[in-house]
Amino acid sequence: MNEKFKISIVIPIYNLQDELPRCVDSIKKQTHKNIEIILVDDGSNDNTCEVIRRLVESDKRIIPIYKKNGGVTSARMEGIKQATGDYIGFVDGDDEIEANMYEVLLANAIKYQADISHCGYQMVFADGRVHYFYNTKRLVEQDKLTGLKDLLSGVVIEPGLCNKLYRRELFDCLLDTGVMDMSIRINEDLLMNFHLFRRANKSVFEDRCPYHYIVRATSASRQKLNEHKIYDPIRVKQIILAYCDDNMKEAAVKALLTTCVYGYCTLVLEKKGYIKEQSDIRELIEQYFSYVERLPKRTRVLAQCIIKIPRLFDILYPIYVVCLQKKKYN
Repeated sequence: MNEKFKISIVIPIYNLQDELPRCVDSIKKQTHKNIEIILVDDGSNDNTCEVIRRLVESDKRIIPIYKKNGGVTSARMEGIKQATGDYIGFVDGDDEIEANMYEVLLANAIKYQADISHCGYQMVFADGRVHYFYNTKRLVEQDKLTGLKDLLSGVVIEPGLCNKLYRRELFDCLLDTGVMDMSIRINEDLLMNFHLFRRANKSVFEDRCPYHYIVRATSASRQKLNEHKIYDPIRVKQIILAYCDDNMKEAAVKALLTTCVYGYCTLVLEKKGYIKEQSDIRELIEQYFSYVERLPKRTRVLAQCIIKIPRLFDILYPIYVVCLQKKKYN
């Protein structure tokens, strides 16, 4: 039986006094019972510590860790260090998971002899809307190279950590070499996934959506533009490119260019003028412009306009977006 395998579930937490009980309750209901729930409080300044204390009293499988605030990556790394399971998974403290998620992920990992088992997820909005990524029900086996390319393209593998189950030994590369840049706050999950998929000989993906990503107004993805949101995704792609060998270089460059193009477009739509930031991004696109022809059509056209007619692009792109939205929603 698969119950002989222990799963460590790491939950990084910062100021989640109201959301955390709901999240932990969904994990306690897992049909796979051989689990430990590692709650890592990343220096919360609300009542989260008291909530954690009550949760620990409610279930002996819950292990608390308290640390100074250092960001989600440092919290996850602390949880990984304390994990004793054969496999490790992650859940964000304001999300939920369905009762059989880890049972299914573990069964696939064992059946297909995969180092990483992953699934789709659903994005749940406050007004009741649900967006699925992608819920096709298909199952795909991936070797190392395919897994890495799919991860960088974002077509099959979502960059998040929370819809995946990892063999414990994969994390040795993170704990022993210190390859994770703790200063990165955006796309840090993609960077960690890249290092883990580099170590995995095989992964398996079943496109069902048992992970519920709860969209809140304070979610990082919905916060205002800042230096981390502008530069961190680019830095992550540059780090990945530096690690890639020849058979991965094109995929890494295309991922970097795509991030640059849509990052530039985001800046153009902002009322505040990001002149220096736009110039920085244009220079990067120019540096790898020979790869632009290999991008998907829409991204390719945007990249060419950004380089060849930057001033006109800055005027026309906001108009294009408004017209596109009207066409989409009218």
